[in-house]
Amino acid sequence: MARTDTFTGLSEFLAVAELGSFRAAAARLRVTPAAVSQAVRTLETRVGMPLFLRTTRSVAATEAGARLLLRLRPAAAEIGEALEDLNALQNRPAGMLRLSVPRIALDLVIWCALPRFRRAYPAIRIELDVNDASVDLMESGFDAGIRMGSYIERDMVAVRLTRDFRCCVIGSPDYFAAHGEPRTPKDLLEHECISYRHPSAKTIYRWQFQENGREFSVDPEGSIVVNDHLSMIALAKAGVGLAYTADLVAARELSVGAVRSVLRRCLPTVEGLYLYFPSRSQTQPKLRAFIDFLMRTRSRDGVGSATR
Repeated sequence: MARTDTFTGLSEFLAVAELGSFRAAAARLRVTPAAVSQAVRTLETRVGMPLFLRTTRSVAATEAGARLLLRLRPAAAEIGEALEDLNALQNRPAGMLRLSVPRIALDLVIWCALPRFRRAYPAIRIELDVNDASVDLMESGFDAGIRMGSYIERDMVAVRLTRDFRCCVIGSPDYFAAHGEPRTPKDLLEHECISYRHPSAKTIYRWQFQENGREFSVDPEGSIVVNDHLSMIALAKAGVGLAYTADLVAARELSVGAVRSVLRRCLPTVEGLYLYFPSRSQTQPKLRAFIDFLMRTRSRDGVGSATR
């Protein structure tokens, strides 16, 4: 025997009990009176007793029907309120928004945007996972992530958050005073360099350069390997060695002279930071609110908000 859904016939029963008419119930439910009658008969067969006393002039609930109505009416009201709450989300975004971000996005995007976003949308809670490794958003349960454009899968929707990065090789004034400045990329082989290991790929990053239309890379020597850019900048600032990073990431240290940039003429530009997410996720009110907020913020701050 095929299983019957618990809710089968209940909406028809409630409509008939409240309106006292199969025809009126059918009009409310936008079905035929025969369909309502069949649904109620099926429900009566399932519970093993009649729920209505029918005459040609009226319909009245039996004792069993009255008892069932007494229990169902508050439950139906609760279900209706639950559906109204979902509808309200469209106008008042709420819920938990889970974001995966690299450390470099904290200072460039998160610290300035998140306090303002929370004031604008107090019903949205934020879970921030700071991780430089690439993650599968759907598999890991994240609503969205922030990454450099070159690390984002092409099937994702990506919204620009920063301008493109200009790569830079930085060192402290004390380091350069003791060891001199490299004049060409090959000179880096004679310097102490701080290496970067990709958290996901586990490979050491090769420093990229371009000169006379030719692209090439250098594997500099060094005794320290880290897996995040902020650590590299801190070590370079302390005079430990040279670091290969991005101008926006080291902007504060560069602006106050804590580090200097060298080899500028032969350093490339790479894609900046993007907010990214699966296409179907952007219909979520909480994520849509965050996307729109960041795009307004970036536009006001003079940074493009193009989507790719």
